[in-house]
Amino acid sequence: MSAVDLGAGAAAADRTAPVARANPVAKLAVATVLSFGLLLTVDVVTAGTALLLEVLLLPLAGMGPLALARRGWIVLVAAVPAAVVTAWFGVDSGAVLLGLGPVTVTEGSLTAGAAIGLRILAIGLPGVVLLATTDPTELADALGQVLRLPHRFVLAALAAMRLLGVLAEEWQQLSLARRARGLGDDRLLGRLRTALGQVFALLVLSIRRATTLATAMEARGFGVSTQRTWARPSRLHAGDLLVVLGGVLVVAAATAAGVLAGTWELVLA
Repeated sequence: MSAVDLGAGAAAADRTAPVARANPVAKLAVATVLSFGLLLTVDVVTAGTALLLEVLLLPLAGMGPLALARRGWIVLVAAVPAAVVTAWFGVDSGAVLLGLGPVTVTEGSLTAGAAIGLRILAIGLPGVVLLATTDPTELADALGQVLRLPHRFVLAALAAMRLLGVLAEEWQQLSLARRARGLGDDRLLGRLRTALGQVFALLVLSIRRATTLATAMEARGFGVSTQRTWARPSRLHAGDLLVVLGGVLVVAAATAAGVLAGTWELVLA
């Protein structure tokens, strides 16, 4: 099942869009460039500018609001707690905006929290686009042929990505089975025990499935150390260069905005 098959209707990414059609290596290069540029500094202007430009360019990736919300919620879940924790426990500076005993929120800590949250969103969004617009098999072909990565690593990663959908289905089956047997509890602790039990059961199923899959792949010659051939060629084209150049321009524009605003500061963290 491809990444596109996971969505439906308006929540699915348009694979005919310019960025979506680009070689997976080009999209991976864009994500890497954006991550490197944003990791050099922690400021609201740079991260906010990068995030704004990325959102404006989303139509070129064939992603609308529904597709972004469906696939990017996990990035938001990571960004919001990080921003809140930084605002609460960050270094205080400037006027105190909120005080709760020893914990205070100042202008400086609030700005730092906003910068952390925006940076996480700006770094995570290209990864969401990559996963939403790239078929796992195409990604494996590109990694093996364009980047010349070892085929054993590439094929193992491809098999793992293919199993993600299977694990989601097995989690649903486990939930339905436990519910049919009258197991579980409506209370918080009961739900926690149920979830932990399902996690353990899913871990056992995953180990069994991985063992069977590894044996099957070895039997079919996927573990050979000699040079192998690829059924579908993967090459870089002029359009891929434009996609990478677009990512570089986004980083350059965001960095320039931070420098002009006087907020850009080199922080390798």
